[in-house]
Amino acid sequence: MSKNPYRHDRGELRELLQNFQKMRSGKGFSFIEEEGFEQIIEHFTEKEQFIDALEASEMAIAQFSYSSSLLILKADILISLRRYEESLYILEKAELLDSNDIDLYIVKTDALLALDKQEEAAYLLEAAIELFEGEEKIDLLFELTDVYDDYENFDKVFDCLKLILEQDPDSEEALYKICFWTDYTGRNEESIKLHQSILDKNPFSELAWFNLGAAYQGIKLYEKSIDAYQYSVALNEKFDYAYRNMGDAFIRLKKYKEAIESLEKVLELSLPEYVIYEAIGHCYDRMQNFAQARFHYKKASHLNQEDSQMHYKIATTYMNEGAWQNAIKSLQTALKFHLLQPDYNLALGRCYLELENYDEAITYLGNVVRIRPKNLNGWIELLKCLYKGELFEEGFEYAAMAYEHTDSKLIFVYFKSAFLFAMGQSKQALIYLENALIVNPRLIKQFIEINPSILQNQQVVDLIARYKKSKSSKK
Repeated sequence: MSKNPYRHDRGELRELLQNFQKMRSGKGFSFIEEEGFEQIIEHFTEKEQFIDALEASEMAIAQFSYSSSLLILKADILISLRRYEESLYILEKAELLDSNDIDLYIVKTDALLALDKQEEAAYLLEAAIELFEGEEKIDLLFELTDVYDDYENFDKVFDCLKLILEQDPDSEEALYKICFWTDYTGRNEESIKLHQSILDKNPFSELAWFNLGAAYQGIKLYEKSIDAYQYSVALNEKFDYAYRNMGDAFIRLKKYKEAIESLEKVLELSLPEYVIYEAIGHCYDRMQNFAQARFHYKKASHLNQEDSQMHYKIATTYMNEGAWQNAIKSLQTALKFHLLQPDYNLALGRCYLELENYDEAITYLGNVVRIRPKNLNGWIELLKCLYKGELFEEGFEYAAMAYEHTDSKLIFVYFKSAFLFAMGQSKQALIYLENALIVNPRLIKQFIEINPSILQNQQVVDLIARYKKSKSSKK
């Protein structure tokens, strides 16, 4: 027995190729068996020498004219040469010789898809599936999933994968694929029933537990999804995707400590990813551990340096700590990527407002209302800034603009009143205030927040009291 098991095969192929070259050149007599021709054709095909492969197939068919397998090989080569119609013609001949060869349907499907005849390809495979059983049937079902995917009949893709798993519950390829298509088609309830059935037969399938968890997660049953993922990682403690999804489920349940534990496990098992560091940062943010949140946001930022959102999130951790100058540095970095991003400008305006740098604050808050003229928050922050900066006349004008741009939001009538009081125009201010109270007295809290000392004005106090009594009497 040869020490090298491949030496004989290589030697046999070399001899076949030599005989083929003799036959090709017409020098001497050579005879090659059908199986030998198949080896020669596959050799040329693997090397993408399709013209040589085609010539070999034609010589083989001339010698073995009733071989359907050789005709199918030739048809497959013709597809590689983009001679699709010719390929289909050859396959018709092959079908007359043997209609039970699975390769006939697979190659014919490839030709039809190449001609953009997806529906015809689907019809062909649907009919062919009824002719086969076992592995061959499953192979055709996989082919059919690709056809349905090609012409975007995604529910049919799910149906095919479901059929495969009903016949072969351990098919890893189908288990991997159906997880994606469950999420894409939203057929979570069906997926739950399918995977429960699979697990009844094989409770040790880590992929089935994972898919069950993903389906539960798809319908927001996060506790059940976590239970399924825990079974999955119990069977495979290195299943990083299960830890990843489990982390997301814990976040949805606002169980941030448990989420961090799951996500840190992902970092142990796989290459570092910015989305994982960002998610951990988010958890610490929610737990008000801003230093740890910032640490992980920075880790995320190092891995994806062009993501301005990370610099914004870093800035918010500084803002939550009152570190306004540090927040400004991070926000300025974020603005280098997106100069007119409204959230970044709004945050910068708030920082400068806290530092009583009203000119800078007005600049950035002005950007916000220009970019989003219908957004209330930008106008409210700008008006607060103008009030604190004692720019009362400008404030009244901007309050009128805000009222116009935001479809007459009542809060800006309260702002008009506040600016008029600040300018000493109490009579007109009281008229605006009363008009606002008539419509919605609950907004009075925001009016008082603008200037709490307004409650020292007895006329204001009496007016507020009157409409509170009026509201109570209606109840």
